[in-house]
Amino acid sequence: MPVIHLLSQSTIDKIAAGEVVERPLSVVKELTENAIDAGADAITVEIKEGGISLIRVTDNGCGIEKDQVKKAFLRHATSKITSIDDLNFVKSLGFRGEALSSIAAVAQVEVITKTEADITGVRYAISGGAEEELEEIGAPKGTTFLVRNLFFNTPVRKKFLKQPQTEGSYVSDMMEHLALSHPEIAIKFVQNGQIKFHTSGNGNLKEVIYRIYGRDIERALIPFEFNAEHFKVSGFIGKPEINRSNRNFETYFVNGRYVKNDIITKAVEEGYRAYLMQHKFPFFVFHFMMEPDMIDVNVHPAKMEIRLIQGNTLYEQLSQSVQKCLKEIELIPDVVLSEEKERRIVETKVPEPFEKRRSAMVMEESSVQDFLHKIAENKIIGKEIYGKNNQNEGIHANIIKANEHILVEKPVQLNLFEEKFLTREAKDEYRILGQIFDTYWLIAFKDKLFIMDQHAAHEKVKYERLVKELEAKMVTSQMLNPPVILNLTGREEVLLKEYFDSFIEFGFEIEDFGCGSYALRSMPTDLYGCNEKELFTDILDGLAENPLKGKPDIILQKLASMACKAAVKGNAQMDVKEATALIEELFTLENPYHCPHGRPTIISMSKYEIEKKFKRII
Repeated sequence: MPVIHLLSQSTIDKIAAGEVVERPLSVVKELTENAIDAGADAITVEIKEGGISLIRVTDNGCGIEKDQVKKAFLRHATSKITSIDDLNFVKSLGFRGEALSSIAAVAQVEVITKTEADITGVRYAISGGAEEELEEIGAPKGTTFLVRNLFFNTPVRKKFLKQPQTEGSYVSDMMEHLALSHPEIAIKFVQNGQIKFHTSGNGNLKEVIYRIYGRDIERALIPFEFNAEHFKVSGFIGKPEINRSNRNFETYFVNGRYVKNDIITKAVEEGYRAYLMQHKFPFFVFHFMMEPDMIDVNVHPAKMEIRLIQGNTLYEQLSQSVQKCLKEIELIPDVVLSEEKERRIVETKVPEPFEKRRSAMVMEESSVQDFLHKIAENKIIGKEIYGKNNQNEGIHANIIKANEHILVEKPVQLNLFEEKFLTREAKDEYRILGQIFDTYWLIAFKDKLFIMDQHAAHEKVKYERLVKELEAKMVTSQMLNPPVILNLTGREEVLLKEYFDSFIEFGFEIEDFGCGSYALRSMPTDLYGCNEKELFTDILDGLAENPLKGKPDIILQKLASMACKAAVKGNAQMDVKEATALIEELFTLENPYHCPHGRPTIISMSKYEIEKKFKRII
């Protein structure tokens, strides 16, 4: 029998560190969460070589008491909880008390910290879990952590790290989420000496989204807010045209923590279902506020995944709220033909790293602050931003102030006609100009040119018409002569029998011929004219991929989505009378802007953009 050995404390610490510190990302996450829990409203993070050689996290939080510094590096030492009962009401980002001890066990760590009450701070160095130096030192309020040579004493684990560029991308992604989760905190991220982004900390989430994702995303945002009994959510959803092929742009936070949860993800995607093509995903940034006892954050070592207590209720309410929000706005994409430069000036709070701040000149810092204050007071806006040629006071309409932040927007021509195009009221004011490429219809309305895709529009009309008939159980059927013979696989036959009553209710007449063969004798009138066999097997394929037991409304939508098979195609002639009838029927729909697959039915070009292209506006 093998001899049982007691492991040394050093070995125990390194094993424990493996559960918390997987890569540089883990270190940055733990240190920044501690900074937030310390009440910091400004955080600077710098990494080199993906965080392997250096991680520096500086904050202006409360700091650590001198007599508490050593204790902070002990295992399971935490200021966040005192007993197991506290786990049900955790509001801080960290609470296990393992982070600092785990980081110090596998890296060379230096911390410089000072509380507001203390005259001097303290510098503490610990390497591989062994204390090296403790000294009193002059320092600003807050805390700076320097983590060097990660995994220097565990070379095997260091070999499993990816290339520095890849490791750095993980940290960058996390920092973006941190900035989005706390717009009230000024976040500065420096990678290999280059500033990647810098937020102002003025609480404006939209400004943070601009800093990270750019102008195009920011301009396609829709404010979103919903209050329910068990949760509150606020943030922004993106217009359907900024969809993505993966879920990387689906971002949400629960009580300030970036998390993952299938219920939330699926709820939002369900709200977008009628607006996006298959295999496309929306852009959204949500902040959820929930009572701590409604969630369990301790189900994953990295505290990334959460379990919701009222998951089903949240799913229904959130999906319906997203769908309602999208229905309430006109979602005709506006085609932009020209690009314009813009400048945004943001005043930010920045806790500089201790080494730099110690040598900074007070006079230089004061001069910078005076300059920024002049900007905030609009004393030099005309000279620095707009130039000397502005002659009217209307320029201030393009400046959005939020506390210390100045946001200079791209000049946009005022639209004096805010009426929606696809409404009954607009019927008498638009003018059909004609058809191009046997597919698209040009329509003039107010100061815009609209372009309608006849196939997408007809597809949407047929879809909505069929849905209403099915919901009202007033669907009409069309006999097929001769009947269409279907040869089904065993799986398809099981699905047909499972949903047989629904097929009959929805206007299909099907007769069993035996041996897996069925005769399709009639089908919904609005689907008549398409490839009947392909239509039916497509429906079965869809049901096989997404079982829909107990959800007849979803089955109904699955069937109705096949309306595109019977819709008029592109490259087909339509006369003006038919196009007019199609537009008028679009007016009656709740969501006339997208076909059942999420493609736009109509887009627009403003007079302003057209005149820019013809150089009438410089």
